[in-house]
Formats: sequence, structure tokens, C-alpha cells
Amino acid sequence: MQKLKEKGVKFGFLNLHVGIGTYAPVKCKDTREHKMHSEAYSISSDLSEQIRVLPSQNKVVAVGTTSLRALEGAAVVSRQVIPGTSSTNIFIVPGYEFKVVDALLTNFHLPRSTLLMLVSAFKSRKEIMEIYQEAVEKKYRFFSYGDAMLLL
Repeated sequence: MQKLKEKGVKFGFLNLHVGIGTYAPVKCKDTREHKMHSEAYSISSDLSEQIRVLPSQNKVVAVGTTSLRALEGAAVVSRQVIPGTSSTNIFIVPGYEFKVVDALLTNFHLPRSTLLMLVSAFKSRKEIMEIYQEAVEKKYRFFSYGDAMLLL
């Protein structure tokens, strides 16, 4: 992080209290029928302002799907998030239009999970499956304490 700071990268922090809903498998064929559980988050006024004034050529990079869900759950319009403590049950699937986050650093997620669907909203499902195929071939570790990927 220090090397990134030296290059001018700015950091902001938030909290999202992960619940069972993040890890619950999707059991229905139609994702519109899946019920996401709400998870509490807290976004400071400083972070909200930091995102709002960020030049458009700079990227908002979420580190972890939980950070992404909090930011997108608090988003009102492009690059604007409501600060404070609230909760979100946002279920991000392919076709979702991101309002805040431009890039995502995350681990590899399990099949049939809401998190795999979330990363498939960032890239096409085909691209994600190609990335995951390579991860399997190279024996990357999956799930919460696994290897990571950067999605742009």
C-alpha cells in the first residue's frame, strides 16, 4: 500500500458487516427470485466526498465484493454515494450498470454463489469462465482466503 501511496493512489475505507446472504448459494433458476439478505454498512462523509470529487479519468477500485456492494448500495447517481450507516440487499447480476466502482480486486468465488454472479456483471460470463478455467488449471485457491484477481 505504501508503494501505491507513493505513486499518488488515494485510499478510502468503509465497513460492511457481511452476513450469511453473501455466501448463501442461489437455488432458483431465475435470479429475480433469489432473496438477498440485508447487510449493514457504514460510509464516512470523507469517503463520500473523496469519491464525488475524483476526476473522471481516475478509477474507483473496490477491494472486495463487500466494499463494492456497500458503495453500489449507497449510490444515488454516478460517483455519488450517500454517507452514513445503512443497509443494502443489492443483488448484482449481469446487466447491472455500475454507478461508482470501475475496478474490483477480489478472490475467486464458488459456483452458484451471488459473488460469482457479481463478478460476471463486471465482465461477461464467458470471460469470467475463461478466467476461472485458467485458475483451475493453475491450481489457484478459491473462496475467502484464496488467490485474487483484478477486474477492470
